[in-house]
Formats: sequence, C-alpha cells, structure tokens
Amino acid sequence: MANIKSAIKRVDVNNKKHANNQAQKSAMRSEIKRVEKLVEANDAENAKSAFRSTAKHIDKAVQKGIIHKNNGDRQKSRLAKKVNNLGA
Repeated sequence: MANIKSAIKRVDVNNKKHANNQAQKSAMRSEIKRVEKLVEANDAENAKSAFRSTAKHIDKAVQKGIIHKNNGDRQKSRLAKKVNNLGA
C-alpha cells in the first residue's frame, strides 16, 4: 500500500477515473444492446433513433480514450449495417 501522501492521492484518483470509465463503457454497451434488440424486433423507426444515440455514446468513449478509435468505428459500422438492412 502507498505510504506517501501524493501516492495515496494517485491511488484515489485512479480508482475514481476507473469507476467513471467503467460506467461509461457499460452505458455504451447497453446502448449497443438496445439497438440490436430493436433490430431483432424489426422496429426500424426506433432502431434508427436509438442508433443515433448509440453513435454519440461510442464517439464520446473514443474521445475520452475509453475504447480505441478503430473499435468505435467498427462498432458503429456493424450497427449501421444492421439498421440499414431493416429498411431493405
């Protein structure tokens, strides 16, 4: 365990940041699952609006460095393909 005051503070700060990052990552994953569930239910209108919200969550996670840019792009691409195939 850290003995020095600054090291103790770093541990606290890192734990807070880790908790915030995990919460945001979890929210992003929940949004992705919500879109996939709407796609399975063939609900095109709600899936499109949910996709826009999900894309914002993914972009925010990429911006904050929670996930890698390519990972975010891949997730959005896969979801967009699913949503676009609903209309066809």
